[in-house]
Amino acid sequence: MRKIKLLEKKLKAKRIFTGKAVGFNVDTIILPNGKTATREYMSHPGAVAVLGILKNGDIIFVKQYRYPIKTATYEIPAGKLHSKKDNFLKRAVAELKEETGYSAKKLKHLIDFWPTPAFSNELLRIYLATDLKAGKAMPDEDEFLKPEFIPLNKALKMIKTGKIKDSKTIIALQAYVIKVKGV
Repeated sequence: MRKIKLLEKKLKAKRIFTGKAVGFNVDTIILPNGKTATREYMSHPGAVAVLGILKNGDIIFVKQYRYPIKTATYEIPAGKLHSKKDNFLKRAVAELKEETGYSAKKLKHLIDFWPTPAFSNELLRIYLATDLKAGKAMPDEDEFLKPEFIPLNKALKMIKTGKIKDSKTIIALQAYVIKVKGV
């Protein structure tokens, strides 16, 4: 069997849309076999999410309506970077405070992942927040959030029953169970 070098090289780039949150591109690329193809993808500055664990073990969620799927979701606090130069850790601190009012004495990197690498360059970094102190939430003017405090076992059951479908939340909970709890 012939060994194929798994690399696609950009021949031509075309930005077809630039919005407030994302951009859309159609690039012409050279495939490993020398032929050309197009790649359509979303350009994204990156995002952060925070798995906040209270002293009693409850997890801080926010429930919010998500227009694209026309339903309210249970999610951990999160937000996109303002630019490619934005700092992940600083954005995580800000998002936790804005969406829940909580601040953390301890914030530790938990896991990174690409939510949809087939059509987006977004990197999502998740932090574990502990030793939390309550405060006043200050969501963005277009964010309407309801904080929810859910024990880990109940949250895991909510994944199993389909009440939690948000990928970053599922990944954060699984990473926490595997990396921190050692299960």
